[in-house]
Formats: sequence, structure tokens, C-alpha cells
Amino acid sequence: MTDPEYMDRAEAALAAIERGCDRLNDATDVDLDNQRVGGMITISFANGSQLIVNLQKPLQEIWLAARSGGYHYRHDGRAWVDTKTGEEFFANLSREATAQGGQPLVFSS
Repeated sequence: MTDPEYMDRAEAALAAIERGCDRLNDATDVDLDNQRVGGMITISFANGSQLIVNLQKPLQEIWLAARSGGYHYRHDGRAWVDTKTGEEFFANLSREATAQGGQPLVFSS
């Protein structure tokens, strides 16, 4: 994948996360605060925990930092998948947000 293709796909993923936070704040009683600085989004929960999603341009990856650990995702032509487990990014983001938010929270591309 070329660098411009990576940036298009990565920026689309970050935009989907931002839309997801807005949608969840409107549709649930979860209190998410999301802040974006460049290629990084920090999602903060009412309990003080955070999820951090950031772009790793030189590796053409997206990284997710959660209470349970750190995850690296590479685009396989269809979706962002974990480089170790093959799990899809938005499924894992949803699982981690649910665990940290204390209620079902679903993100999608």
C-alpha cells in the first residue's frame, strides 16, 4: 500500500471513531470525551480510564492502547487487523470500550 493510500484509510478510521463517540454520547448514558491531536485520538471514560488510538505512519499501522494492553493493526485490503491475532480493529475497540465504559459500546467503520 502506498503512503497516500495508508493515510486515506487511517484517516477514515479515525473519523469513524470520532463519529462513534458522538453517536454513543447521544444514544447512551456513557460519558465519553474524545480528543484528537494530529494522528492520535484519546477516548476518556467517566471512571478515569482511557483508550488511545494513534497512527504509526512509518509502519503503516494503527495502534490501540487499552487497560488490557497494546495492539497493532495493519490493513489487509479489507479491514484493519491485529498483527498477532488477526482480530478486526473496530471489534477490538468495541470490546475494550465496553470493558472500560461498563456498558455495551459498539464502534464500526
